[in-house]
Amino acid sequence: MNHPPFPSAGRIVLLLLLLLLLPARGGATHDTQHTQATQTMVARLYEAEGNRPLWTGGDGRRARQALRLLREAHAHGLDPSDYRLEALSDQLDHPEAHGMERIDIALSGAVLHLLTDLHVGRVRPAFSAIPASVQGPPFDPVEQLRHALDQDRVPQLADAAAPRMPLYRRVKTTLAEYRALAQSAGQWLPLRALPHHGKLILGRAYEGIPAVRRRLMLLGDLTDADAAATGDQAVYSAAVAQAVKRFQSRHGLAENGEPGPATLAALAVPPAQRVRQLILTLERLRWLPPMRPGRIVAVNLPAYRLWAFDSAGDSKAEPLEMRVIVGAAARTPTPVFIGQMRYLEFNPYWNVPRSIERVEIIPKLARDPAYLKNNAMELVSNGGQVLAAGQAASLAALRAGTARVRQRPGPHNVLGAVKFAMPNPMNIYLHSTSAGELFSRERRDLSHGCIRVERPADLAEFVLADPLQWDRQRVRAAMQAGATRTVRLGEAIPVVLFYATAVTDRRGRALFADDIYRRDLKLAQALHLP
Repeated sequence: MNHPPFPSAGRIVLLLLLLLLLPARGGATHDTQHTQATQTMVARLYEAEGNRPLWTGGDGRRARQALRLLREAHAHGLDPSDYRLEALSDQLDHPEAHGMERIDIALSGAVLHLLTDLHVGRVRPAFSAIPASVQGPPFDPVEQLRHALDQDRVPQLADAAAPRMPLYRRVKTTLAEYRALAQSAGQWLPLRALPHHGKLILGRAYEGIPAVRRRLMLLGDLTDADAAATGDQAVYSAAVAQAVKRFQSRHGLAENGEPGPATLAALAVPPAQRVRQLILTLERLRWLPPMRPGRIVAVNLPAYRLWAFDSAGDSKAEPLEMRVIVGAAARTPTPVFIGQMRYLEFNPYWNVPRSIERVEIIPKLARDPAYLKNNAMELVSNGGQVLAAGQAASLAALRAGTARVRQRPGPHNVLGAVKFAMPNPMNIYLHSTSAGELFSRERRDLSHGCIRVERPADLAEFVLADPLQWDRQRVRAAMQAGATRTVRLGEAIPVVLFYATAVTDRRGRALFADDIYRRDLKLAQALHLP
C-alpha cells in the first residue's frame, strides 16, 4: 500500500516538540517530564511503523477513533483538554491550514500521553519503591498502541491502559452517577437541625424530616417504595431511620438512624464535591501497580478499613473486612506504601521506637521512677540483654542511646496478642491491641503510625492460609498468653496502604470518608481540579 510522503524521524521529533509546547488547559503548558516522555514514545512509534501516517488519510475513521478515545478521558476523571482534544478536532476539520503530518503526529502524541496517564496517573505517586515481586507484567504504551492499530482495536485502548482492578471500574461507574446527580439535583442547600429535645421517637412528625427524606432519596438510601409507605412526609418513620443508617454506614458515621449534626453535615456535602473525591480516587488507584494474582491485604487509611482477599480465587467471595486504627493526623500519620508481610509474631514484645522513647518514655520516667515496672516494660541493651538499672542509670542510658525500652508480652502490651510484620524502613506494621474499645470510635487516627486491626485472629488465619496446621482453634490458642512465637509465611503477602476518601464497595455502594490527613486539597491542586 502506498502512503503519502511523511517526515523523517528527526523532523517527527521537532514537530512533536512544537506541538506539545502549545498551551493546553487554562493556558498551562505540559510539564517537561511529560513532554520528554511523550516525545520519546512518539519517535519510537513512528520508527517502528516505518515513519508512515497512522491516523490520517483514507476516510478519516482512524482519526475519529482517536478523538473519541481522547474524549473518553472524561469518564476516567481526566480532562480531555489536557490532550488538546478541541484543538485536534479543529485541525482535522481544517487540515489544509495545519498539514496532515502535523495532525498525525499530534494525534499520536495525545493518545500516548493519555495511555500513560491512564496507566500510572498524572501526578507521580507518593509510594516508595514498589517490590518487583508483587508487580504484574510491564505496560508499554507504544506497543499497546501498535497492537491496537494492527488489530483495529483503538476504541478498547482506554480500558486496556486503565487499572484492571474491579475497584477502579466500580469507582468509574460511581463517578458517572454522581456527575449525573450533580447536574440534575440543582442547588444543594445545607439542612437545618431538627428541632427536638432528646432522642427522636419513631412515628412522630418533626420539622426538617421532609428535607432529610428528599436528600436520602436523591442519594439512593431511601427508595421510592419505602418513602411512599409513610403518608405524612414529616414523620420520622422506621423506613427513614433505616435509610439514615444506610447513609451513616456509607459515610463512616455512628449508625444510630438519627439525623444528628454529623449526619446532616455529611448530607449537606454537594455532589460536585463527591465528584472531586471520586476523581482523586481514580488518580490514586492509577498509582498502584498491576498486582500479581494471589492474596492481598489492603488498608484504606481515611476510611479506617482493612480488606483481605485472594485475587486469584473466587471473584464472588466476600473479602475479609474489619475496622482499623491508623496514625494520628496531628503527629504520626501512617504513610502510604506497599509492603510485604513476611511473618507473624504471637505474644510479641513491643520494641519502643526511639522517637517515642525521646518524646514520651524519658519524660515519664523522669517523673516516675516506677514507670517501666508499672507498664510491664524493661530496659534492654543494644545487644538484647535485660538491664537492671536504677532511675539515674536508666535515664542516662536511654538518653545516650546505649539502651532501649521494650514492653513484655501480656495483657497490657500495646501490640496485643499478634504482630503482622512487613519489614520496612519506616517500621510500620499491623498488630492487634489491648485497647479494643477504641474501634467503636468514629474517628480512629489514634496510633503512632502502625495499624491496629479489629479482628486479629481472623486476619492471622487468612495470612497463614493453612487450615491443617493453623485452623481457627490453633490460631486462637497461639494468641493466649505465653512465650513469643514467630511464624514465617510460606509466601510474602502484599500489604497495600492507600489513601482514598471515596470508594465503591462490591455492592455498588459509594463510601465516603473524611480527609483526615488533608491530602485531597494538595492532589486536587496538582490536577488543577476546581
